[in-house]
Amino acid sequence: MSDEEVVTRLTQEECWDMLRKEEFGRLAFRLVDEVHITPINYAVDHDTLLFRTAGGDKLLAVAMDSEVALEIDQYDEEHARSVVVRGSARKLDEDEEHRAENLPLRPWVGTPKYNVVEITPRVVTGRAFHLSRPWLHLTHHD
Repeated sequence: MSDEEVVTRLTQEECWDMLRKEEFGRLAFRLVDEVHITPINYAVDHDTLLFRTAGGDKLLAVAMDSEVALEIDQYDEEHARSVVVRGSARKLDEDEEHRAENLPLRPWVGTPKYNVVEITPRVVTGRAFHLSRPWLHLTHHD
């Protein structure tokens, strides 16, 4: 199998379709001299992504104009897909927060998350992989 058959680039439309179908990803951001990564649930709003957060590192990074990256993935026994969004993030003003009410964006955990953050993508890329995973036969028991 050639490299082209093993790894293929997703189109922008395929990336956005995957972003709309999923709701869980990993947000990476810089806070001063440290890089952080944390799981979040999100929703697509037109050509941006929204997520809710309480105060803390994510909100501080947003306030400091940190560039962010969001990664989502899907996989099964034979295939994997990954989409990465890189861009800027900003806390929505109170008069804009209603945008989140019209989306399936609710906290997955019971802690209050009153702040709505918008990620404006600068770059959206995705790849699909055909997996061989030859070691799987070692983990399957009859």
